[in-house]
Amino acid sequence: MDKPIVVITHWVHDEVLNLLKASCHVIPNTTKETLPRQEIMRRSKNADGLMAFMPDCIDEEFLLECPRMKVIGAALKGYDNIDIDACKRRGIYFTIVPELLTEPVAELAVALILGIGRNILSGDRQVRNGQFWGWRPVLYGRGLADSTVGIVGMGAIGQAVAERLRGFRCRLIYSDPNPMRLETQTSLCLTRFRLEELLAQSDFILIAVPLTPQTRHVINPTTLSEIKTGAYLVNIGRGSVVDESAVSAALISGKLAGYAADVFEFEDLTCDGRPMEIFPALIANPGKTLFTPHIGSAVDSVRREIALEAAHSILSALNVTSCELISVDIANS
Repeated sequence: MDKPIVVITHWVHDEVLNLLKASCHVIPNTTKETLPRQEIMRRSKNADGLMAFMPDCIDEEFLLECPRMKVIGAALKGYDNIDIDACKRRGIYFTIVPELLTEPVAELAVALILGIGRNILSGDRQVRNGQFWGWRPVLYGRGLADSTVGIVGMGAIGQAVAERLRGFRCRLIYSDPNPMRLETQTSLCLTRFRLEELLAQSDFILIAVPLTPQTRHVINPTTLSEIKTGAYLVNIGRGSVVDESAVSAALISGKLAGYAADVFEFEDLTCDGRPMEIFPALIANPGKTLFTPHIGSAVDSVRREIALEAAHSILSALNVTSCELISVDIANS
């Protein structure tokens, strides 16, 4: 019997390739770039399995071109770029890797909070531009000690961030439609507030919610008007949870002291009317912004384990391994 065909849309470690190649014919992407959508569809035309990543948009049109597809093992946690209903209609298993990204994303969240509050990038730029001649009373920012940090969204990542911030002697508050268990809330030194209360009290506001119709542009001109003047906004959730144009205006007006982000609106492929680039005025405001290129989970060992877990799920769904499905099966639950 012919081996099943598995397409991998983005670069993965050799260990992942070797695991899949033992039982499957693998069509990898050996570059570090995202292939054009039409090329991925061409490669997947006769595929039985697909390992998908954040830049991939798997929708009805895509699946129509892949009649043999049995499983999509996504090497990610958030799956807003995947049409789950389309997978269900075709009986396609869809799996994610929900746990492994939590810690590295939480670490980056803390780095962005410290980086934007303490003017790390501006200081680095000053040194490299030859403008540093010894200590001067400049680049005074905001530290975490004695500050209030408001976390919007208290899922696994929000909780991991709170755990890491406890040692900074800051007040931790959160907003989430679903209250935490009292013992967990107490152990993390958290207090729950309504969103408008959190915005009015926080010196640092961390966005840690997934992208849904309810959370899209939850940070908008109205909610920005409720934010404490001089606060810092940090986004490690999804780009479209914030209105980038409104954030830019708040930076220019002085309402916000700074904005840091690892995610951007243009990345959210399924959002109608999404921009095709980061809002230009944000890029043009380096003194008040700090950006990273969606590297929340970019820890080498973690990325290897994420892809390995996705690979095991693909092999299990294709019945070529005795392993159980170890990712979350959404499409067939």
